Amino acid sequence: MRTDGEATRARILAAARTEFARYGLAGARVDRIAAEARASKERLYAYFGDKRSLFTAVLEVNMQETTERIPRDAHDLPGFVSAMFDHATENPDHLRMLDWARLENEPGLAPQTPCGRPGPTTEDIVRAQEQGIIDPGWDPDDLVVLLLSLATAWAQSPQSLFTGEPEEASGSPRRRDAAVAAACRILNPKPHAG
Repeated sequence: MRTDGEATRARILAAARTEFARYGLAGARVDRIAAEARASKERLYAYFGDKRSLFTAVLEVNMQETTERIPRDAHDLPGFVSAMFDHATENPDHLRMLDWARLENEPGLAPQTPCGRPGPTTEDIVRAQEQGIIDPGWDPDDLVVLLLSLATAWAQSPQSLFTGEPEEASGSPRRRDAAVAAACRILNPKPHAG
């Protein structure tokens, strides 16, 4: 059972997620967050200290949610891409927050979470490379960045600007299948015809 303080803190985080995803750190307003959360600004500051700390707290919650939902099995990197694709299209606010964090370009703004990045760890990929499951020619960190980029490409693409297609279509099964197929080709490229 949640205490009143825990419930208020959760409402503040939810309201802040919406506000920061829409306006970023610089454009977000604490008074709007407090009003949406049905909390006083004083309570918000008591829990989080300042707007920047609240932004970082939301990033940390987003990262924790993402890492909890995404498989970490280095033996199934296409499954990782599929799960990340679904998560990105179902939670576009998580990606917008990361975009704002990059745009704000403030040192130390990125979340420092014990859960690490979503997906398999560098060590898991190295072990899979040693077992011959993943091409050892890939730098493990580069590989995860490439696979994350594939998984989130449509969620971050302004395709409606170019195709007239509605944003909801970014999560289509056809696009998920395309991302997974591309991951499979990266992981197991076909030899070039001579």
